[in-house]
Amino acid sequence: MTPTFIDSEHFSNKDFTVKPFKKAEYDNCVFTNCNFAEADLSSTTFIECEFNTCNFSNANLKYTIFRDVDFMDCKLVGAQFQDCNPFLLSFNFANCQLQFSSFYKLKLNGIKFVKCNLNQVNFAEAVLNNALFDACDFKHAIFEQTNLKSSDLSSSKNFVINPENNTIVRAKFSKENVLGLLHHYQINIV
Repeated sequence: MTPTFIDSEHFSNKDFTVKPFKKAEYDNCVFTNCNFAEADLSSTTFIECEFNTCNFSNANLKYTIFRDVDFMDCKLVGAQFQDCNPFLLSFNFANCQLQFSSFYKLKLNGIKFVKCNLNQVNFAEAVLNNALFDACDFKHAIFEQTNLKSSDLSSSKNFVINPENNTIVRAKFSKENVLGLLHHYQINIV
């Protein structure tokens, strides 16, 4: 069965908790103020799509394909991105709520998070080389064997990253947030 192909459409104010979301390949589509909370998006393809003020909380992302996708002002609480199809996976986030989401073991070089709430997000074993974390809040985020080579965290806050079990070569930090690298040593800085 050939999947449905939907190109360059704009979806606005749709509630996919009431009417199930149609599984298809969506190319160059824009979704505005749509509710995907707990929706089954498994095996759906999104290529060069844009999501504005959408709710993806606890949506099923099993084998979902995201390629060159932008999320702006979206709620993605509990999104399990590690369940997505990893082939050419690429997306960026601006002003998004991503609490309790997971990027476990994903390779996302060059990903951008701008003004995002990343509280309790799992970045364990992820490869985030050259990532930009601009003005993000990392309270209780998990960094274990995470590769942050050449990433920029200089304007972010509340992270705790152990330099001994994460790769931070050439990563950027500010003087104000560098204390998050020393937390592991249980030292008092006055």
